[in-house]
Amino acid sequence: MVPETGNRPPGATGGDGDRKAHAPENRKRKRLPRSEREQMIVSEAIHFFAEVGFEGQTRELARRLGITQPLIFRYFPTKEDLVERVYQEVYLSRWNPWWEELLEDRSRPLMQRLVDFYQAYTKAIFTYDWVRIFVYSGLKGVNINKRYLGLIRDRVLKRIMRELRAANDLPTPEEAPFSEPELELAWAMHGSIFYIAIRKWIYEVEVPSDIEGVIAAQAESFVNGAPKVVARLIDGQRNRPEASIGS
Repeated sequence: MVPETGNRPPGATGGDGDRKAHAPENRKRKRLPRSEREQMIVSEAIHFFAEVGFEGQTRELARRLGITQPLIFRYFPTKEDLVERVYQEVYLSRWNPWWEELLEDRSRPLMQRLVDFYQAYTKAIFTYDWVRIFVYSGLKGVNINKRYLGLIRDRVLKRIMRELRAANDLPTPEEAPFSEPELELAWAMHGSIFYIAIRKWIYEVEVPSDIEGVIAAQAESFVNGAPKVVARLIDGQRNRPEASIGS
């Protein structure tokens, strides 16, 4: 059982600098506008869940905020409601629809599109809070990571594979639906880039200083190596149509 309180492992840092656990302060309660109070609860909940995971209790969260537990429930009737708001704040609010347009811009080489996308994407998500909440949600069975990975599959990976086919004069997904092994090629590239963040904020080991260089190398390897594999998979799929999973 995870205890109600916890401390960040030594040396962990966030995307915008170190954050320290918020100790209770002897300060006079100040009446805040409802919207400001709600945002204060959400902001502290993000730091709290990133530090201790979803086993963390709202009682301890209230203590850190210097408010009562019932006050939290006036804004968020259940802990699940608060977690949902954290998901919207940390994950959905950082999603940039322009990324999808970037990936589909066929006036530019696919490799450059991938490099630009992953450089922008990693700048948005490579933070202490984003990565640790994501991992904790999987360990606890909270569906944050499942929902977000579904978004990545549908809005990013399928787009990438569609564009890879177009760049190499391969059949469209409508002509030959994606197979599981084909999508796994995109997952492998995506996962290898995200693993840099796992190493930094979960394992706390040294990571490359030149992340842009790593992204460029991963994109080059994918663009140069994946087309032959995809062509072979499409040929094999025509003999086993049940293996496709749609576009």
